[in-house]
Amino acid sequence: MRNHDASSVSRRNILFSAIGFLAAAKRLRGWQDTTFSTDVKVVNVLATVRDKQGKIVQTLTKDDFMLEEDGRPQTIRYFSRETDLPLTLGLLIDTSMSQRRVLGQERTASYRFLDQVLREDKDKAFVIHFDREVELLEDLTSSRKKLEAALTSLATPELQQRGGGGGCGRGYPGSGGGSRGGRHGGGTMLYDAVFLASDEIMKKQHGRKAVVILSDGVDTGSKISLTSAIESAQRADVLVYSILFADEEGYGQRGGGFGGGGMGRRGGYPGSRYPQNRPDGKKILQQISKETGASFFEVSKKQPIEQIYSRLEEELRNQYSLGYTPDKEGSGFRKISLTVKQKGLVVQARDGYYAGR
Repeated sequence: MRNHDASSVSRRNILFSAIGFLAAAKRLRGWQDTTFSTDVKVVNVLATVRDKQGKIVQTLTKDDFMLEEDGRPQTIRYFSRETDLPLTLGLLIDTSMSQRRVLGQERTASYRFLDQVLREDKDKAFVIHFDREVELLEDLTSSRKKLEAALTSLATPELQQRGGGGGCGRGYPGSGGGSRGGRHGGGTMLYDAVFLASDEIMKKQHGRKAVVILSDGVDTGSKISLTSAIESAQRADVLVYSILFADEEGYGQRGGGFGGGGMGRRGGYPGSRYPQNRPDGKKILQQISKETGASFFEVSKKQPIEQIYSRLEEELRNQYSLGYTPDKEGSGFRKISLTVKQKGLVVQARDGYYAGR
């Protein structure tokens, strides 16, 4: 168990405060009616190109690409196939009760992924978990030891025992002496997690930026909408990769209640927050990734999470970096279309950005 004492503060293991969250949300609402004061002189676009078989294509040149902004052709002034740029990476891990049976796999695979991807002299990563609240477990760091400690601390919240129903899962690490009590009950603040990672951390960073979500995609309780969460990622120029890791038994059997085993126990949860007709988490994660120019993956028996992380690592190491200066000034959302002249190839890149005056 973790103790929330002075050492926790030194590790910058902080909880996003309600005041900070509301202030950030207010900024986002303000953006919708105002413009930036800084000109966008060069727009950078990271792209991955695949053939019909899904294999990454690594041999293209600047002349193989065609780029348009709002339907107008643009001149590509900067081009590189190298991925030597620093990488800022964030892991957003769903620790709600629906994930309690798969959290161990996520933890182990995530650390292996970070260990393989991060270059200690160039790259940094942070870890956020979310359930009924959003918490920064480890701020930006290149220390594998600190990141491993953050992943080790992951745990699902305790279930409130109602009507004599048995609870499952462990108490929140450090709940005995922290700034708050243990986490109880259900909740999945996915959209809030994306917003806070983008607005509070990624917006301040430069170079290549990517966030990886591990979740079933079902949000219950966020203050921020899906649209606002995506917009915050677009404004921060961050790619949001999604890994759908769904445990249908995590929602219990029809009629409500969390069934299935958790920590070696079984127990119902009368009056579950999760409705039978819950949102389609797969479509939600697909939308987040598509609109930010990243990939969506789904864990299955044929494609375990370790294999997905290997594919994600390959993609991050084989991106094209393109830059251009827009031919028109102004503010607001600009639509980007990046294609290649060669037929049969698919380009994956963000479809727009927010310009300022």
